[in-house]
Formats: sequence, structure tokens, C-alpha cells
Amino acid sequence: MAKKMNDFSPSRKLTAEFIGTAFLLATVIGSGIMAETLSPNNSGVALLANMTATGAILMVLILIFGPISGAHLNPAVTLGFFLRREISPSMTAAYISVQIIAGLVGAVIAHLMFGLPVIEASTQIRTGPSQWFAEIVATFGLLSTIYGCIRFRVKAIPYAVGLYISAAYWFTSSTSFANPAVTIARSFTDTFSGIRPEDAPSFVCSQLIGAVLATIVFYWLLKPVGITPRPEITTK
Repeated sequence: MAKKMNDFSPSRKLTAEFIGTAFLLATVIGSGIMAETLSPNNSGVALLANMTATGAILMVLILIFGPISGAHLNPAVTLGFFLRREISPSMTAAYISVQIIAGLVGAVIAHLMFGLPVIEASTQIRTGPSQWFAEIVATFGLLSTIYGCIRFRVKAIPYAVGLYISAAYWFTSSTSFANPAVTIARSFTDTFSGIRPEDAPSFVCSQLIGAVLATIVFYWLLKPVGITPRPEITTK
């Protein structure tokens, strides 16, 4: 029988977040490099390959690390659970720090696998109100997927998240970063999946806005009628 998340020590939870986020970024960036290499003149095919790998690895990582750390792998998700009072302030800070560092490590891993410079600033322009709004939408949808599945279909979370991100690659103009750690790491790769460092802060702000909005809306939407829930901090 799988252990409950609270049965794991903070160090194990943080290690799970580190490994999971590093693998996520290695997949996002590595698959982008491979896709661009194999289809240099067809960005549609490259995006399809990048999307398929990202959606697939998310399912795998959540299945592996979900029982240990919750498999947030994303500061926006951690922020949402902090607002729901399901993770303590100290662990929130630790999760987010580990996720950002792990994302950078994942970028380095991808570069080393393909013989690229260890770190290089991206020159990929991704900016403007439409893309900022797309990141609000993308992150709102991601958190909505998680909250809805927690309430009604917990076992479906890995598949729902993977499928949602796969879809959001195509229906958002920003290709759905929806993750501050991913955004920061992708600003250090001058490849298909990159984003200019100067464009990253606006994406991150939009993602945090989307996470907060989703948390507020779904707190109201899923609140049992006539019952005032008293959430407790469960991650210590």
C-alpha cells in the first residue's frame, strides 16, 4: 500500500520535488532541442513533439512523486496550496526554492545531453498583452484541473494534468508555460523552448495571477453548501 504524503519527511518531499522538476525541465527543453533538430523547418511538428513529451512526462512524474510530495513541480501550484492552507509557509518557501533550482539543473542536463553550452540566455521573444493573458488562462486552467480532480477524481490527476497541458500547448498563444520554475529555466536556453530573460518576469506575474484567481474561484465553486470548511496545514 502506498504511503500517505504526510508519512514522508520534509527532506524526502523536497528531494522528490527536486528530481521531478529537474526531469520535467530536462524533458521540456530536451524534447524541444530534439524536435528542432529533426524538424528544423517545421515549427508545427516541433511543437507537436514538444507537447507530446511534456504531457507524457507530467503523467509519469505525478504518478511517481505525487504520493511523496504531492508532485507540485510548479511554484504556482505550491502557491495555490499555500492559499488553501494545505502547506506551511516554511515548506512553501522550501518547495518553491527547490523547484526553481531544480528547473535550472534540468536545463543544464538537457544542454549537456545535446552538447550545447551549459547555460545560454534565450533570444526567443515571447511578450505582449495577448501572451500575458494566455499565461493567466493557462495557469488558471491548470489549477482548476488540479482542484476539480482533488474534489471528484483524485486518481485521475496525473492524466488530467498531462492532457490539460498537452491541450494548452495548442489553444494558448504562449504555448502554456503555466509554471514560474519552467519559465525561469527556459530563459537560460537559446533553443526552441526558450524565452528571453527580459520577457520571463511578465510571464511569471501572469502565472501567479492565474493561480490566485483559480484558487479563489474554486474555493467558492467547490465549497460544500451550508458547511464552513476549516482547512488544516498538512505539509510540515
